[in-house]
Amino acid sequence: MGYIKNIPHESILRLAEQVSIQPGQVVSKTLAQNKAVSLTIFAFDKDEEISTHASHGDAMVTVLEGTGKFTVDGKEYILEEGETLVMPAGKPHAVYGQEAFKMLLTVIFPLEG
Repeated sequence: MGYIKNIPHESILRLAEQVSIQPGQVVSKTLAQNKAVSLTIFAFDKDEEISTHASHGDAMVTVLEGTGKFTVDGKEYILEEGETLVMPAGKPHAVYGQEAFKMLLTVIFPLEG
């Protein structure tokens, strides 16, 4: 059994093609999730958002297609295809689709103990 799910193993693929933009929605597909890491791809329709929240892990986003707006602790960042931003643990952040876009989210959680 593999630790990465929902995509084929030992196959070349484009992550952006693994999720589809749906009208009026934020679509997600979880690729891996455990106590240490979460790996998810997202597709945002234009004007869709994930409202302000915080995570107890560092969150790294990489835009796969289009342009997204990320707000971290009140500061706005506009990311285009191929760009990456780290949103530090504990800082409030939000994601907004300035246009339809897709992203990869990697969250690294602290090890307990």
